[in-house]
Amino acid sequence: MKNIHIILFSAIMMAVSVSAQAQPNSKLRPDKTVFLYQEKPVEIQDPVQGKKTEALGLDIAVSNGLTGDENISESGNIGNISENARFDLYFPKKPNGQMVIVCPGGGYVFVSSYNEGVYVADWMLSQGITVAVVKYRLPDGHWEVPLTDVQNTFRYCREHASEWGVKQIGVMGFSAGGHLAASATTLYTDEVTRPDFSILIYPVTAMDEITPSHQGSKVNLLGKAEKWKSYENKTAEEYLNDLETYSRLTKKYSSYMNITPETPPVFLAHCTDDKTVHVINSIVFYENLVKNGVSAEMHIWPKGGHGWGFSSAKFVKKDNLGYARDEFETSLGRWLESVRE
Repeated sequence: MKNIHIILFSAIMMAVSVSAQAQPNSKLRPDKTVFLYQEKPVEIQDPVQGKKTEALGLDIAVSNGLTGDENISESGNIGNISENARFDLYFPKKPNGQMVIVCPGGGYVFVSSYNEGVYVADWMLSQGITVAVVKYRLPDGHWEVPLTDVQNTFRYCREHASEWGVKQIGVMGFSAGGHLAASATTLYTDEVTRPDFSILIYPVTAMDEITPSHQGSKVNLLGKAEKWKSYENKTAEEYLNDLETYSRLTKKYSSYMNITPETPPVFLAHCTDDKTVHVINSIVFYENLVKNGVSAEMHIWPKGGHGWGFSSAKFVKKDNLGYARDEFETSLGRWLESVRE
């Protein structure tokens, strides 16, 4: 019995330790957390959740197949997100009429909810911008799932925009979340889901086999290429169908290929020395924006690597974009003001 007590005590202390570590370096918390698919709010381990909660009970047309509890790292990376998909709402004291729906990155295997979530909200609120940070379902090969969550977030926010004093709703994404935001920018279904503007930070925009991509994001979104291209246990018709489907999906989710004159204005930021997502992803997206006459602004800094997000010195000891942080924030703030209605 004594040993059992020791084991239980150790397990409790470990759980407390993990919970204590997984805290953002910010006291900011959402005003509200909205669950997309639950019938009623549920208990979650995420330390960043709203003072108020709401559950929409939307139908899940396609499941991502993930089971079990979510997990969260010390740095705020949330993994295994499924039916508890949600978005956190932050309201500024003096709204300026703009809102940004934020898609944190994480290679489509986790959601970077601090660096590219709550820290983003902190800066946006200082600009008078209303924020929704989406903690979207991770695809696990079910490519429709993340974009569905973002578009459902757009629907809710459009419905409530007038009561919040919101006149414009844009989208913002980082890395794989940048791919998700770019997909929302080019694959919208109607005026409700069409962003009024788009902010893409070191985004993945390519899923084809021509432009360098981020293979982890591609595999997690679409599944392994080998599985699509394999003959094993397939009829000739199934094999040919898989080849055609995979080719279609790689083009559909190569967002730089889907830009039209109706694409909303875009702000892009990247670093030349990004070894995770090649800077060409931003360049080809920008080039096609220009070809289609879409208003675009792009900033490429020589160094900073990948994943610098909004982890400024205010939140972390080392800021990889520290030498250009002020320039980045000033440029983004000016651009947001320029596209405001």
